[in-house]
Amino acid sequence: MKKGLSFILLTLLVWLGFLGGAAAVASATGEAQGLFQQGVEALQKGNPQAAVDKFTEALKLDPDLAEAYINRGIAYLRLDQSVEAVTDFDKALELAPRSPEALYNRGLAYNRGGLFDKALEDYSEALIYAPRDWQIYYNRGNTYLDMGKAKEALADYQEALKLHPQAPEILHNRGLAYLALGRPQEALEDADAVLALDPNFARAYFGKGQALEKLGMKAAAVAAYRRFLETGNPETDAALLQQSLERLKVLEGK
Repeated sequence: MKKGLSFILLTLLVWLGFLGGAAAVASATGEAQGLFQQGVEALQKGNPQAAVDKFTEALKLDPDLAEAYINRGIAYLRLDQSVEAVTDFDKALELAPRSPEALYNRGLAYNRGGLFDKALEDYSEALIYAPRDWQIYYNRGNTYLDMGKAKEALADYQEALKLHPQAPEILHNRGLAYLALGRPQEALEDADAVLALDPNFARAYFGKGQALEKLGMKAAAVAAYRRFLETGNPETDAALLQQSLERLKVLEGK
């Protein structure tokens, strides 16, 4: 499944529910709390570098502020600096060994670096402390799918859907697992369910095309691939758009 990594990690869900918790930083100095909150606001506004700077300033004043390490690690993840992110999550776990937030996000960082076994360990431990968090199941499922373990991925997506029903991103990736397991009819049903929930979920058309092709529905597959070519994002979907063009050449005999 390596070649489909960008497809599998459709929604890299970073734990944002932990950001800005007043109780979590109540023991910090007033100035450190203020800098921490500024970092949170920078993250929420989509400015991870500014967030890194603010969390770094907060940690200079209070080096034991685990929440600042967690959130600076999240900012590093958004900057595609996985090594720095892991370092911050490691430090957070030294200060708060049972933090599901630190474990979950370190799992994301390990996955980014291709360290899938370590990612699985962190997700599984995070579930001990946060057994009803669908994001952990979802991303552990993504890691299993990256590893070619579609059966295990499917089980995690099922658990995620119990906790967060009708989530397009989970349904979409469950469809990928069904395809990998040779169950195209169920993959097609998931693609249709995704599009019913979110007609703008472009990658569902690619998954739908794959399922239809495996079901021998050539004309419908061509239509789905063409629809993806019309709606896919050239910046984030470049590899999949190229695959769609290649499949159309085969299906249309060009």
